[in-house]
Amino acid sequence: MNTVLSATELVLPVAELGPENPLPPLIMPERAQQVTNAGELPPDLAANLAYGGLRSVLPYRLQDGYSRERAEGALPALVLDNGRLRATVLPSLGGRLYSLWHRESGRELLHRNPVFQPANLALRGAWFAGGVEWNLGSTGHTTLTCAPLHAARVAGPDGSPILRLWEWERTRDLPYQVDLWLPPESEFLHVGVRVRNPHPHPVPAYWWSNIAVPQAPGTRVLAPAGQAWRYAYSGRLERISVPGQPDLTYPEGHRHAADFYFDLPERTDPWIVAVDERGAGLAQLSTDRLRGRKLFVWGTSGGGRRWQEWLSPGTSGYLEIQAGLARTQLEHLPLPGGTAWDWLEAYGPVRADPEAVHGPEWTLACAQVRRGLPAAEELAARHRDWRGVADAEPGEWLHSGSGWGALETRLRGLDLPGTPFPASTLTRRQRPWLDLLAGRAPEGDPAEPPDQAPVSAPWWELLEAAADTWASWYHRGLARWHHGDQAGAERAWRASLELAPNAWATRNLAVLERERGREDEAATLLAEAHRLSPATPALAVEALAGALAAGRPALAWRLLVGLPDELRAPDRVRLLEARSRLLLGDPLGAEKIFDAGLDVPDIREGETLLSRTWEEIQHALATEGRQARPLPPRYDFRMTGW
Repeated sequence: MNTVLSATELVLPVAELGPENPLPPLIMPERAQQVTNAGELPPDLAANLAYGGLRSVLPYRLQDGYSRERAEGALPALVLDNGRLRATVLPSLGGRLYSLWHRESGRELLHRNPVFQPANLALRGAWFAGGVEWNLGSTGHTTLTCAPLHAARVAGPDGSPILRLWEWERTRDLPYQVDLWLPPESEFLHVGVRVRNPHPHPVPAYWWSNIAVPQAPGTRVLAPAGQAWRYAYSGRLERISVPGQPDLTYPEGHRHAADFYFDLPERTDPWIVAVDERGAGLAQLSTDRLRGRKLFVWGTSGGGRRWQEWLSPGTSGYLEIQAGLARTQLEHLPLPGGTAWDWLEAYGPVRADPEAVHGPEWTLACAQVRRGLPAAEELAARHRDWRGVADAEPGEWLHSGSGWGALETRLRGLDLPGTPFPASTLTRRQRPWLDLLAGRAPEGDPAEPPDQAPVSAPWWELLEAAADTWASWYHRGLARWHHGDQAGAERAWRASLELAPNAWATRNLAVLERERGREDEAATLLAEAHRLSPATPALAVEALAGALAAGRPALAWRLLVGLPDELRAPDRVRLLEARSRLLLGDPLGAEKIFDAGLDVPDIREGETLLSRTWEEIQHALATEGRQARPLPPRYDFRMTGW
């Protein structure tokens, strides 16, 4: 049959994303991956690890307004179907390839999450498990993973429809596109990706396609590499032999979370597969630009199982096979000014002799898998064909992303063939910056949180030239901070406060004090910011956490008792209340909060506050003569051994 591209809705239990956090994320949250042995690594790898890291995710805001409450909801979906494969894409959620259904075998090739449940794993917070995620930006899950993309229909090189997705990624100021199409009769979905650097200077580039697949007993992951880089969340990145550790490629054999980056030799076709005990599964392969391949496992420990239940309730679990530009996800590569990188990926079923792929000979197992995949020459030809339509103007518009691309192309006078950002996509969120382009300084009510603002060099110059208002000084501070000028940011925020007392500049000064190691001063400023805007939930949480970080539980308690019921009810606040009670000498009261049940929606990957607080409570009660209780499984989010 001819390939069909259609629009529909995906109905499933949905947890709403909720509002964005109004407080700008001035610093990056502590990453779960922290390499401590860079001096032992090859010089080029160590250099890539040191290059291009983000100081913050400005100009974005965090997405942390979700809960664990789900109700039936409908998500926009776009479907490609050629009678052999059916691909379902979610344009409102980063263009996630949600499902890839193989008709002949009646198999879902991806891990298809039965719910939409955000959790705190992405650069901006909200992330969800399953499918294939397109990650542009920096180490971590992309800023756009829970954001809308533009989507439109484009005529493919063989006449079949292409589903084009595109956006402007704002931490790097890079436009990109993802073109998906199913050639007639093909069992492989083809995905053309292009990342463009329209600037005259190099920009750190990062891309990983994260592919979630079911983790069944006996599942094995194979890639054409004899060695891999292992990161087991202990701080060390270590080179290991793949054939020398046969259990490495069986995810169920790992107790704790781990990353394995397969080190593909030069002149080796880049691919990776996950097959079950029968030799059936999913294959991902690409042209040479995308050379990195990775296996990620949560592990079978209590913490690993809890994370899987948390992210994908009611399923048997999943693992991730991934493909990227660099050897590891901890690296960035310089994308030269005025250039573009593009490549082609392919996703489809793999069938192989189970005895061979699960046999002891690694090379033979990989050769058996490779024989069933499309040839490198075929993929290269498809890539050339796609390049012929990569600049084609979109036809029918299927979904709208943000207006930020339209604002940036207007500022910079850019023409980006194939990925237009028309003025019709501009919204009220871009209005203040259109005004700034016209020479009008930012204004606004200081009692209301300022909206997100661009912070790149051209916008910074416009802000510095604008008239002095409390809002222009506030935004100058953000731009200065973004460009590494802490002293200038402090002056700007203090100037904002002189023109109009406001919680927002006060809070930013508190973050600055914390960066200087002055926790007590930070706690005082956060309490003042909360006083200035007592109905802002994010300020209440930061004020409580800041008081506890400064060793001032009495201040935290005063803040707690002054909160209205609706601000004291969230489980993140209840966890901070438990810590306050513990530090004030009431471990039994703290334990009662845990026993009543805590489901902190934004518990972060690598965060151990729940388990650590429980252990401290039990230690305190043990000193009073009571036997310590083990950590309840629901509070075990630990990713490493203990």
